Amino acid sequence: MNAPRPIAVLGTGSWGTALAILLARNGHAVRLWGNEPAVMAELARARCNARYLPDTPFPDGISIYADLGAALADQADVLVAVPSHAFREVLNLISTKLQPDTALAWATKGLEMASGKLLHEVAEEVLPDQPHAVISGPTFAREVAAGLPTAATVAGSDLRTAEHFAALLRGTSFRAYTSNDRVGVEIGGALKNVLAIAAGISDGLGFGANSRAALITRGLAEMIRLGEALGGHRETFMGLAGVGDLVLTCTDDQSRNRRMGLALGRGQSRAAAQKSIDQVIEGVDTAREIHKLGKQYKVDLPITEQVYRVLYENLDPREAVQTLLAREPKAETD
Repeated sequence: MNAPRPIAVLGTGSWGTALAILLARNGHAVRLWGNEPAVMAELARARCNARYLPDTPFPDGISIYADLGAALADQADVLVAVPSHAFREVLNLISTKLQPDTALAWATKGLEMASGKLLHEVAEEVLPDQPHAVISGPTFAREVAAGLPTAATVAGSDLRTAEHFAALLRGTSFRAYTSNDRVGVEIGGALKNVLAIAAGISDGLGFGANSRAALITRGLAEMIRLGEALGGHRETFMGLAGVGDLVLTCTDDQSRNRRMGLALGRGQSRAAAQKSIDQVIEGVDTAREIHKLGKQYKVDLPITEQVYRVLYENLDPREAVQTLLAREPKAETD
């Protein structure tokens, strides 16, 4: 029997590191790659990611690589975990280094900046013949790294690839379910970050639990409307990659997007809030791209519209809330 392929995890942020730890705990040989040699040298020395996950030592199965070619040698499977703004760049870097049957997955959530494309559309442009899958769901990196019970969805270009990556991720504390709805899974993973900013704004203004619950529920309605317009399946949004991730991100302060909203609701500027969080906040760029998609597909996205205006038009958060409350009454199912 052939030995299992190594898995190259590209990206050393909190999520990439947590996935590398999970895969290594599951008994896989993991190659963790980043593009800054000094950072990779420190990870190798400390055997942990002191910046993002300082309390979780690396299992023995993780090897550290600063050389991308070496990380991808021996037909390693590839898991990309970089911010959405770097997604196409990383795919371009690996495009000449992959074998035809190398399986590719990503755990990036968001849309491509400027184009507004879903990430599987970017992957199909850069690597048109590569089997691929997207991993999404209610998954805080710190809890995955700590081995706390977690579940996620893996949607593939084909179910065989989805099952391949789901099997790699499954372990004693991690459940992975499969799907063929890449659009739904990706829209859920992207839009929930925008809605988490909205929930944070509401809580930052002191509006309470009722308001938060209303925003989550009506936000889910926006997610379904946009997702179905783009070809996603309604049932996907009622699962882990939809309502599951939405509830998690809107209600727990581990969410950078929720913390962004809290800061805005408490009167901080966008720049000051981003500086204080000091990590990529996917919902900021995603709000702009989702706003464009809503206009393009003529989908009503009132919460997203107000988040966009707060972020990009300096709208006062209280005025944004008043605009939502003043909307014309309608049936809940509309």
